[in-house]
Amino acid sequence: MPAQLPEHRTGSGREVDAVAGAVPPRLRASWLRSRRYGIPVDHVEPVFAGTERQESLFRQCGDEVLADLQRTLTAEPVGLMLTDADGLVLSRLSGDHTLLRALDDVHLAPGFGYSEREVGTNGLGLALADLVPTLVRAEQHYSHSLTGFTCAAAPVLDPATGRLQGAVNLTTWSRTSSDLLLTLARSAASTISLSMSSRSTGRRERPTVRRSLFRIEHGSTGTGVRLGAEWSRLEADAHSAMAAGSTVAVIGRPGSGRSSLVTHAARRAFPRHRILSAAAPAPDDVDTWLDLWTYEADRTDTVVVLRDVDTLPDFAAQSLVDLLRSAETRMPFAITAERLHDIPAALASAVASVVSLPPLSDRPDDVVPLAHEFARAVRGRDVHITPAAERALQHHDWPQGAAELRELVTRVASRADVVDVAMLPAELLAGRTRRLSSIEAFEHGEIVRVLASGKVTMSQAARQLGMSRATLYRKTAYYKIDPRNPG
Repeated sequence: MPAQLPEHRTGSGREVDAVAGAVPPRLRASWLRSRRYGIPVDHVEPVFAGTERQESLFRQCGDEVLADLQRTLTAEPVGLMLTDADGLVLSRLSGDHTLLRALDDVHLAPGFGYSEREVGTNGLGLALADLVPTLVRAEQHYSHSLTGFTCAAAPVLDPATGRLQGAVNLTTWSRTSSDLLLTLARSAASTISLSMSSRSTGRRERPTVRRSLFRIEHGSTGTGVRLGAEWSRLEADAHSAMAAGSTVAVIGRPGSGRSSLVTHAARRAFPRHRILSAAAPAPDDVDTWLDLWTYEADRTDTVVVLRDVDTLPDFAAQSLVDLLRSAETRMPFAITAERLHDIPAALASAVASVVSLPPLSDRPDDVVPLAHEFARAVRGRDVHITPAAERALQHHDWPQGAAELRELVTRVASRADVVDVAMLPAELLAGRTRRLSSIEAFEHGEIVRVLASGKVTMSQAARQLGMSRATLYRKTAYYKIDPRNPG
């Protein structure tokens, strides 16, 4: 039996006794991270991402393995869960209805996120953070509300690529014997990986991108990355309106940064408040989504950011407004939508100030700072983006907005601490001049790659490209490439 985690309680929460050598180092590190994330110690805050089923080889094999395991544990008070790589619970099985109700009370249920960053130290979150099978008992949990449980989890890796696919999590009562729990979790994870290997066709699946439908934004109260003058002016407008008590609607295309702008403004206007960020759910999740608001309706320390309200059904918008109005205290809130006239009437009537955010393609000054921020998030440190690569990023239209930029930067920055133009796709190097064919885009990209090194003459570049010097000059004129500044 591992030593009990030493602790003491203060007015602001529990702290790890960093001096006590009996505390496992991984556990102590997790507690310190949890405190740094701003996770509350008295309760688990729901992080809901929806229950829409996404088919994958991992999901198929995982559900089958856990169903087989559950048939052998029908008389045991154990909850068996499959999660994705971000800690989102995909499925849950148990024959103990009392345990299931208790798990529902702490939101350890399908559709909810349970990573370390979201709920603090727990077996599932720590297994995913460290990629190591993990058992967390009773008082070792960071949150008081989880101390009645013991959790064992094991990560599942793709047998072909070694990439994290998700985890198996087994949870039981803390008073129940858990000696075999970690062994079972490790065995189930191994069986899932073997099953994936035997069924794999060699085609790798793209991971599903899920939106957080209901979550508390933890972290600093800063304004985030410093962007251009247009962004700063609009954020200041939103901040002034919210600080004056007005409900703000930020209007713009998806991917323009609507949610980030209003969240930064809310942090400035209400620096001591929690920020509840909620997005419109799928039709099957509306009832669960509305139920979650009952946990928040009477709080006086929360500001609400309602995202994508133009996709929220009218009845759900009305139900939400009725719930918030019936509360004893009124929570300040702001909303985002693509068009003002698409906001449900129940919410539109509360809007007193509108901020229109242009798309990222019309804010080129924001592209490079965002690229550096996304790269830093991937590497955990500053990443050098060469001037030529910065120019190429800035000259692209980004039709899908910041999400497209994030995906590209994440892909290239995950491979190196320096991002050069040679790492960027040819279609991006084509710039904004006009839509090129795939062959033209490739040719344009190759010319830019060779010239961007700055170490070749036009004659040398022409030889590398397999064309004459005259043809290269003609091509650079056709594609509007400046040989001295090809990015």
